[in-house]
Amino acid sequence: MNAHPTALKRAYILLILCLILLTGTLRGAAPSQLSDAEFWKLATDSSEEDGTFRSDNLLSNETTYQHVIPEFLKIAKQGRVYMGVGPEQNFTYIAALKPSMAFIIDIRHGNFDVQLLYKALFELSSDRADFVFRLFSRQKPADITAQSSIAEIFGALERASGNKDLYDKNLKAVEVQLTEKHKFPLTKGDDDGIIWALSNYYRFGADINYGSSLSAGTAPPIVGASSNFGGGRGNNFETYYTLMLADDGTGLNRSYLASEENFKVLKDLESRNLIVPVVGDFGGDKAIRAVGKYLKSVDAPVSAFYLSNVEQFLVQGGVWDNFCHSVKSLPIDEASVFIRSGRGGPYTRNSTGGNVQNSSTARMLPELMCTDATR
Repeated sequence: MNAHPTALKRAYILLILCLILLTGTLRGAAPSQLSDAEFWKLATDSSEEDGTFRSDNLLSNETTYQHVIPEFLKIAKQGRVYMGVGPEQNFTYIAALKPSMAFIIDIRHGNFDVQLLYKALFELSSDRADFVFRLFSRQKPADITAQSSIAEIFGALERASGNKDLYDKNLKAVEVQLTEKHKFPLTKGDDDGIIWALSNYYRFGADINYGSSLSAGTAPPIVGASSNFGGGRGNNFETYYTLMLADDGTGLNRSYLASEENFKVLKDLESRNLIVPVVGDFGGDKAIRAVGKYLKSVDAPVSAFYLSNVEQFLVQGGVWDNFCHSVKSLPIDEASVFIRSGRGGPYTRNSTGGNVQNSSTARMLPELMCTDATR
């Protein structure tokens, strides 16, 4: 006897629903939003003690950072989780990958504070032109709008002088956004770190470069002093201006400020507390593994991990193998990629040398040949 058509229809619908749920589980999904308390707990619980690096850079110095984007987009899947290190370069990679969530891990607590500053500015800014003039504490001309090109925005920025009143207003708005809106329990050190970062962007303007922010142990710039001091394009470092006007080697500018669409990817993620800063040593035992444990708990795979040139220091320090095991603890697969500055392992693509001016990418799994299998 044949089953009743209605019963068959119900069974078929139930099967389809189960398949949809199962597929969603296998694909993984980061949370659509973190509460302020969840964000702060995830950031701080995953973090280690403050560490040191040879510079406290507020800007990348990697000239070919966009060149690898077309290559890694052939492999890495959008909508997964992005991981990275350092300041603003992450934003361009995030804009390209459109991840569901991102983690920025850096050994310097100062970078944690820089990321909080950026978070507040993304949230406060209506568009990328507004964002740029807030970041550098300049008065935005009336003819610069959301429709202006990135060249027009930075051209106007260079012609503008630093405005002390705007700096004070911006700093207050950032503090209110972080401590009153989000209710993050910032420490005195966090406050100092945010002031240090914003004051450097104010002082150097569009010509800020990798070396402008001075080295650890020196006093921060005096706010209200000559606001266009230093930087310049006559040295060996790229500036914020030149990096934002760079392209991917084919003539296409993919920087996070190149278009409103790119900017809105970042603003949306920051507004939902989904770009999480973490203080962590790549050669240590905690930060990367803590992020991996969290991502596995929410079934959220990693699409890309931007390393800059940190690996060379891990090799020199004899701790690359520990880093290797930490990365293996992440939820990764054949579509997960490393993004580097300089040459990595034997599977690296698009690198012509070993320094920071030669960006490269590689699939993660073939590169993770850790020597100690017992960890």
